[in-house]
Amino acid sequence: VQLQASGGGLVQAGGSLSLSCAASRSAFSITYMGWYRQAPGKQRELVASIAGGGTTTYADSVAGRFTISRDIAKNTMYLQMNSLKPEDTAVYYCKSVLPWGSYWGQGTQVTVSS
Repeated sequence: VQLQASGGGLVQAGGSLSLSCAASRSAFSITYMGWYRQAPGKQRELVASIAGGGTTTYADSVAGRFTISRDIAKNTMYLQMNSLKPEDTAVYYCKSVLPWGSYWGQGTQVTVSS
């Protein structure tokens, strides 16, 4: 497995979850890695990304609530999710982009109850 996402679960609205994406050395990218999510019946969308130099971007819907980070020494990317809302319910995927291609993790379910 190149990317392994974990940390999803069931949480009440207003709660927090922390996702992790553990990558093999060959799959970890310092150029671009991101978290995406896909809700039932919807297209997969970008949630947050982290690029070279640590530059981060966020979807408007999560800005100020979610924080993306990485630990290069551990080949791991994180997503801290606070103030969760029912509309954050989705399967969350991690992605890395490398010069020779991209990798997707298997997804982890996040369910936020109202």
